[in-house]
Amino acid sequence: MPDPFDPSPDSGDRFTFGLWTVGNPGADPFGPRTRPRIPPTEIVAGLAKAGAWGVNLHDNDLVPFDASPTERDLLVKEFQQALADHGLVVPMATTNLFSHPVFRDGAFTASDAAVRAFAVRKAMKGIELGVELGASTVVFWGGREGVETDAARDCRDGLGWYRECLNFLCGWVKDQGWDLKFALEAKPNEPRGDIYLATTGHMLHFIETLEHREMCGVNPEVAHENMPGLSMVHAVGQAMEAGKLFHIDLNAQRIGRYDQDLRFGSEDLKGAFFLVRMLEGTCGHPAYEGPRHFDAHAYRTEDVDGVWDFAAGCMRSYKILAARAAAFDADPEVLEIL
Repeated sequence: MPDPFDPSPDSGDRFTFGLWTVGNPGADPFGPRTRPRIPPTEIVAGLAKAGAWGVNLHDNDLVPFDASPTERDLLVKEFQQALADHGLVVPMATTNLFSHPVFRDGAFTASDAAVRAFAVRKAMKGIELGVELGASTVVFWGGREGVETDAARDCRDGLGWYRECLNFLCGWVKDQGWDLKFALEAKPNEPRGDIYLATTGHMLHFIETLEHREMCGVNPEVAHENMPGLSMVHAVGQAMEAGKLFHIDLNAQRIGRYDQDLRFGSEDLKGAFFLVRMLEGTCGHPAYEGPRHFDAHAYRTEDVDGVWDFAAGCMRSYKILAARAAAFDADPEVLEIL
């Protein structure tokens, strides 16, 4: 008899992982990788076997920064073939605007106008790649959009440049005739000392200042909201109430720590329960209809086999919590108390 908590797209599960999540080789700032790098095509195969529905990616997760056009096209073709062979989709794409040294002072908020122009062009290429792979959502995480010292620039200038870049990209996407949504992702710190638009609430206000606010929403992440001790449940609730929950990153985090990207449900089980209850809509409000994406990294102690166990565990934890939420909201005693 099949386990009801085993993930399967055939059961309507829409679980996704990023190439950068299951592909993380266990490296950290204090030590090199502890397991081999898994090629993107093998990640697709592994996720399909684990029961995932889709895979997301940064541009440079698939295409190296310095790849030639010929190399780029070959890598994309091989990846597309792997997706077709294993029945996975690419619902979301994003652009790496934080790893290369050129972005050391920011991308869309860099004080150097030439860097901002380069960041916009790189984002355009990343969006083109996402469209080619079938993505309908583009996430923007401003990992370098911030400062270590406010002497670097007035934050009002940085926010203005941020707005100009997003306005341009929104307009360009509309000119191409693509039906895409932008999901902006907040984080309070790391790798910058202070990142602009530090919480989902900051992002929701910022979106209302954009020219094409209708195509822009948010991508809250459990770890990013919990790092400063905020409630992910409230962040997601505010986003859903505003009709702006365009994507979501699920993982776990201990308050006050660096960005840990732990296995979903492994910390703050009560918070995870109420988050899943909200997403599934068992409490009476409409459910979230988008994919459930896990931005969680297998621990440094895992080998390659452990990576797939980790991925399966994230999905099983979600399904168990979803079943518990449904039972909770159908319980006569609970209903009477409420």
